[in-house]
Amino acid sequence: MSWFVPFAYALIAYAIVWGSGLGGFPNHEFMQHLVPVMALRASPLTSTVVYLLLTATYGIIPRLASDLGEEMGWRGFLVPELFKTMGYTKTSLLSAAAWAVWHFPVMLWSNYNSGSREPLWFGMICFTVAVIADSFILTWLRMKSGSLWTAVILHSSHNLYIQSICTPLTRDTGKTLWFIDEFGIVVPIVTVCFAIYFWRRRHELDSAPPRHSGEQGSLRELALSR
Repeated sequence: MSWFVPFAYALIAYAIVWGSGLGGFPNHEFMQHLVPVMALRASPLTSTVVYLLLTATYGIIPRLASDLGEEMGWRGFLVPELFKTMGYTKTSLLSAAAWAVWHFPVMLWSNYNSGSREPLWFGMICFTVAVIADSFILTWLRMKSGSLWTAVILHSSHNLYIQSICTPLTRDTGKTLWFIDEFGIVVPIVTVCFAIYFWRRRHELDSAPPRHSGEQGSLRELALSR
């Protein structure tokens, strides 16, 4: 589920963009760029297919390595500790706020969002909404499974599908950057719909496995404040 959820909301979001004409598909310039990159002496289409296969499989490995360090702090420590006293909803909101603010400096003073032409404030709002929505999904998976790896895999899959596959394959038709990626409006809206689905299943966490094998009691006792 951790890899499928971001695949699903990314596919839905970009299908809306492509189908509505907000963005074009495919991006022939990107496909042409892949020819020398893949070094296959093949057509742009063949090079793109190989790129997609490799990126969607082996491409997640380096992302797992980098995202693990971040997730150890958020879903490895912060979320389980907050969940003890705050329950699912408040934990998701508070950890999302910390997660979003943690990104703000690189958005304000680096090239984290350098590819977008929409106003910075717009990109930051869209990004924050996406982070809050993803936090509800990540918290649910983390506490339901009892494993940090569910969060790491979802985090890496999200970055992979959106940043390395869907966005590069989208052709800019003029205002496309207002609608794609984490800094456009469509991905956050679709992700919110997925977050609502998991929020409605919050009561399932009552029977989720404990964080550690030595823990006593159920998560129902830890989440009385939900």
